[in-house]
Amino acid sequence: MSESVSRIEPARLEDLPAAVSDVLADLTAAASGLGGRLHPRTAANLADLVRLMNTYYSNLIEGHDTRPRDIERALAGNFDMEEDRRNLQIEAAAHVRVQAEIDRLAAAGELPEPASRDFLLWLHRQFYDGADATMLEIRGAGRSFVMVPGTWRSEPEHDVAVGRHQPPSSESVTAFMEYFETRYRFRNLGRAGRISAIPAAHHRFNFIHPFPDGNGRVSRLMSHAMAHEAGLGAHGLWSISRGLARGIESRRDYKTMMDHADSPRQGDLDGRGNLSQRALTDFTLWFLRVCLDQVTFMASLFDLETLAKRLRILVERSELKPEALRLLEEALIRGEFDRGEASRITGLPERTARRVLNDVLALGLLASDTPKGSVSLRFPASTLDTLFPRLFPET
Repeated sequence: MSESVSRIEPARLEDLPAAVSDVLADLTAAASGLGGRLHPRTAANLADLVRLMNTYYSNLIEGHDTRPRDIERALAGNFDMEEDRRNLQIEAAAHVRVQAEIDRLAAAGELPEPASRDFLLWLHRQFYDGADATMLEIRGAGRSFVMVPGTWRSEPEHDVAVGRHQPPSSESVTAFMEYFETRYRFRNLGRAGRISAIPAAHHRFNFIHPFPDGNGRVSRLMSHAMAHEAGLGAHGLWSISRGLARGIESRRDYKTMMDHADSPRQGDLDGRGNLSQRALTDFTLWFLRVCLDQVTFMASLFDLETLAKRLRILVERSELKPEALRLLEEALIRGEFDRGEASRITGLPERTARRVLNDVLALGLLASDTPKGSVSLRFPASTLDTLFPRLFPET
């Protein structure tokens, strides 16, 4: 009986309690307004920052404190010489790359079913693409083997307890994931059903623990993709990992609530599945509140007037000339501008304006996709303390 795929039931909340419906409505409204006044190019560059943030917090959940500057360096191909730190940078760069592809697919309307087996195997395979052999070695608990990216657990040595929880055996994982796909297929759900399915799928995926390693990261990337497909994506301007890492009451919330959602059914008034209906409701409500908290927080950071004010503070604290602020404000409002417009924007003679522009470019606050192309606003790690206070713990 313990290996029956119905072990993950209830897989979804079929009837949404009023408290869940209320948070769901607030979340939908908040996500629809996030970044609505930003120029699409500025929003796209902010989404790059959000991917870095999401990677930082996803790593933090795994117990790895990879600082924003370390991740930024990794994205530029500048890796640490020390093996452990280099491996963490490789994982961080991979996370950013995979999330960027999810965002690209969502924007193009090409995102597959987020809970499908093919998509989940692809996520795992892509996350470990470029990992060296040492990163794929699984050791501990009396076992040692090399993990194959994009492959379910399938051998006895792949089995391991997760805290107090004993996931389904490796020989049952394929059947569980087939069932998982049918229960969380978005094609059969309305918008409210899709949104409320995200927390449930997040927990049940980790309950099954289908991969030898990397389940937490894959589940968070899956949840990010599901949010896009549920209409909560907001152009990639928020992500769940920061909320899960910080919690609502404490940083222990995520682990506590995941453990709570593992609870077996508690009597005849607690649903009809193997797991507790009440616990799934509690987890869903908590997870959606975390999402709402993060969307609201990011909206406060990315408010147009607030961002303009912090750009002004940044220039005042730097060695840039005051006219540099006009260039940054122009990029904020218009999204991008041609380099030859610097004199008009600043009101300075052409040669002086060019020097001011070059100073801003040197700090990474403006950049272009080509050496002489139009410039747009960027958000390097060195500016985060001023531009986005409280985004990371150290800020």
